[in-house]
Formats: sequence, C-alpha cells, structure tokens
Amino acid sequence: MTVKAVIFDLDGTLLDTLADLCNSMNRVLKHSGLPVHPLDSYRYFVGDGSARLVERALPEEYRSPDTVSRFLQSFKDDYSRNWDVDTTPFPGIPELLDELTARGVPMAINTNKPHEFALTCVQRLLPDRRFVDIIGQQAHLPLKPDADGALEIARRMELAPEKIAFVGDSGVDMQTAVNAGMLPVGALWGFRTRQELLDNGAEKLISRPGDLLALLDDR
Repeated sequence: MTVKAVIFDLDGTLLDTLADLCNSMNRVLKHSGLPVHPLDSYRYFVGDGSARLVERALPEEYRSPDTVSRFLQSFKDDYSRNWDVDTTPFPGIPELLDELTARGVPMAINTNKPHEFALTCVQRLLPDRRFVDIIGQQAHLPLKPDADGALEIARRMELAPEKIAFVGDSGVDMQTAVNAGMLPVGALWGFRTRQELLDNGAEKLISRPGDLLALLDDR
C-alpha cells in the first residue's frame, strides 16, 4: 500500500526540545530544594505528557496527586516563559517539510505536548509549513499511545490509516502507529533508542529526516 501522508510526533522528532524541558523542570525542583536530574534522564521522563514528566522528576515521596498537580503548574509557568531558549528543529527537518509540501504530501502532528504549547512551538519554529492538523494534549482526547488523535487526523485527511506513515522517536509513537493501523517509522535522531523503537513495533527506521523521502518513494 502506497504511503500518501505523514503524521509526525513533535518533541524528539521535529523539534529538539530536551534542554528547555530539562532546565525548566530542574529550576522548579531546585527552587523547592529537591534534587535535579542530568539532561539524559529527561530522555525517559518526556513523551507521556507533562504530568508524567513532573511525576518522574519528583522524588517518590513527592508523587501524591496534589503534589504532582502543584509542581505541574510551576513547571508549566516556567516552561511557558523559557521554552524557546535552546529549542530548535532537528537538522534536516525544515528541508524535509518543505520537500513534502512541494510534493503535495499531507502532513500533520500528533503529540503528547499540551496543545497550546504545541501550537506555539510550531508557529514559532516551523512557520509556513502546511500541516493539515496539529493535535496536542487536550482534555477530550486520551494521550498517545491511544490512537484517537491519529485516527482523527486520518479522518480530516480523508485517508485510510494504512496509507499514513506515523514518524516518531519513542516506543509510545510506535505503539500509536500500530494501534491506529498506520506504518510505524522510527526516527533514530530523537530521544530514545533503536531497540526501544523496534521493541514497540517499528517497521522502518530512518537515521536522518531526508531518509523519509526515499521510504515514501520506495512504497
């Protein structure tokens, strides 16, 4: 089946957001006298929504729902002011998106990042790219790996799910693709490992953004 469209994850796939996420959370922890974490730890804290990031970063004895909620608000306040200090598109991403646009390939984003943050990031750092839809964390939709967001995008694209490649850097993204009946494509430049991608259903792995073009041509 020929791939006709692409859905991208955002953090770790289109944008390198790790340093700003790390620094915001660490500032919140430090302000409360709690231990901070190295950058690499955040590779495994992120990917399942902001609340899970905060919960993972907090010491175990601080993980009650009320405490997580309080720290989550502090994190969101800090991140909203500092999200764009170091965040940038991964090398090759703007060129890939431009080429997909030129070829008329529909594109969208499905991320567990809070929806408003996702819109802001894309508008600021990936302007003029023609995304059919951007779906971030919203109250009425479950987080990935639930397929609801991806399937909603497929409906808006008016395409069968099996004609869409889902490109992401984490096991959650590969699970989302599998759950949605889409082609799971693992991005090896992101935050997680090759093995995690394979273990969670990746059918294709790409080392650089431009490799996606050959994959679409092959299919």
